Amino acid sequence: MKILVVDDKQSLSELVSQFLGQSYKVTTMEDGLAALTWMQEGNIPDLVITDLEMPNMDGFELIKKIKESGYFANIPIIVLSCRDSSSDRIECLKLGADDYLVKPFNPEELLIRVEKLLIRA
Repeated sequence: MKILVVDDKQSLSELVSQFLGQSYKVTTMEDGLAALTWMQEGNIPDLVITDLEMPNMDGFELIKKIKESGYFANIPIIVLSCRDSSSDRIECLKLGADDYLVKPFNPEELLIRVEKLLIRA
C-alpha cells in the first residue's frame, strides 16, 4: 500500500514517513502542485495525507483537483493541519476529504485512521 504525504514542513513529513513507513510505502511531496504532477505521471497512491497551508498549491486546491479528476477521485484523503477551525474542517469535508486531524497529532491515532480508510478503500 502506498501513501502520499504532502507537507511543506520536512520535519513533519519525516515524522509521518517514519511512523507509517513501518507498514506502508510512503512518498513525500512538499506542495500540492508537486503531488498532483507526481500523480499525473502515473504514480497512484492508495491514500493521500495533506497539509492545508503550502506554497504553489494549498491543500484545499489539492483536494479539489484530486476529487474532480475521474482517475483519482476514489483515493481517500486525510487532512493534517494546524488549523483547528470548524469552517476549515467543513470546507475540507465538502471538498471530499475523508478525515481531518489537527497538529500536533498522536501518530498512533493517525495510523488507526489510515488503517480504517485503507480497509474501506
